Amino acid sequence: MPARRVLLLPGWGNSGPNHWQTHWERALPEFVRVRQDEWTQPNASDWVERLDAVLRSSTDPAVLVAHSLGCTLVARWALTHSGPVAAALLVAPVDVDAPSRPPGPRGFAPLPLMRLPFRTILVASDNDQYLTVPRGRQFAGAWGSDYVLLGSRGHIGDAANLGMWEEGLALLAPLRMRID
Repeated sequence: MPARRVLLLPGWGNSGPNHWQTHWERALPEFVRVRQDEWTQPNASDWVERLDAVLRSSTDPAVLVAHSLGCTLVARWALTHSGPVAAALLVAPVDVDAPSRPPGPRGFAPLPLMRLPFRTILVASDNDQYLTVPRGRQFAGAWGSDYVLLGSRGHIGDAANLGMWEEGLALLAPLRMRID
């Protein structure tokens, strides 16, 4: 039986109306977006505490579906918390430690690079402006993630125009079956 709770974790700025996370949220009632108070000036500790509160609001295990800075949120949460997380799909993480990155959201760097305590799949693109292929592989190795390189999809967000992103749902399916 698939996980009943799927938590969508958007990145900086939230996921817009054309983002695959928004399409999934609208079409699939068990997919719930974790809403943050501040999307454009995010603070890592605030985001972590909000995620933890949502996770603890139910004893049902959740599968996390994170995009961009939402992937950093998952790693930051796992660094200091534990809870009912069965697995996570980590799509297009942003390299918050890249020297070329402008000053960004507070408290997200340095990126935690430790093995995550649940199964993960990291999905990347070979032309993402926020993550190089070598860094994506490094993140996947550190987190213990299966690594999926899609090809040229940019940051795999709004601009990619993926609609329901069936390929992403197919990647998510085995993670949803891993409820222990």
